[in-house]
Amino acid sequence: MSEKQVTAAVLVIGDEILSGRTRDTNSGHIAHYLAQIGLETREIRVVPDVEEEIVAAVNALRSRYDYVFTTGGIGPTHDDITADGVAKAFGVGISEDPRALALLLERIAPQDLNEARRRMARIPDGAELVANPISRAPGFWIGNVIVMAGVPAIMQAMLEDVAPKLARGVKILSETLDAHGLPEGAYADALSALAKALPDVSIGSYPQLSDGRFKNQIVLRAKDARALAAAVAKTLEMLAEISARHSL
Repeated sequence: MSEKQVTAAVLVIGDEILSGRTRDTNSGHIAHYLAQIGLETREIRVVPDVEEEIVAAVNALRSRYDYVFTTGGIGPTHDDITADGVAKAFGVGISEDPRALALLLERIAPQDLNEARRRMARIPDGAELVANPISRAPGFWIGNVIVMAGVPAIMQAMLEDVAPKLARGVKILSETLDAHGLPEGAYADALSALAKALPDVSIGSYPQLSDGRFKNQIVLRAKDARALAAAVAKTLEMLAEISARHSL
């Protein structure tokens, strides 16, 4: 495993996400999956089915991170323009790829392969295909941009296909602690002081509402197991001290 930090961004493409009609579950799945194999997701964006928006986002993200994973917009309809946007971002042509066409014909009879379905075989020049074992229509990988379907099951299968080929960085370890029923305001100052004293550990407090009551959790993340363990011990000690004062 490399000690290098490998970074990633997720670009979700689709009007249906921005309108609220479809809930995005892909970005969370990708970020969690990548964290398990040593890639850190630094940014998630959502853009509409507008070519210039896709081009601008792809170019901004691919220049900033090691990998960009896109989801959505590679189907057969007129608004599926992700492939065109990515091709324009890289300044390359796009055309019907015989490899992709052959994959489509494994599932679609030749007489049923109309112009709309043939759109799914259009791949930017120079891109490698990303396998789709579910519906056969492939994604693609060009430069550091990996283009996947928006349907969650298909996207997940595509992610499994590319995962073995990704550069790996040091895995981020994490621990989640219960805040002993304390409100955030009770430990905020002490937690801030801990975070400043432990720059190699990321520390965050996350409230959630459960049964009408707030339940707070503290999440600690670090690359080094010993640093994480030491931070956990100090955080637990801090929480115990504050909890004891609150119980008096």
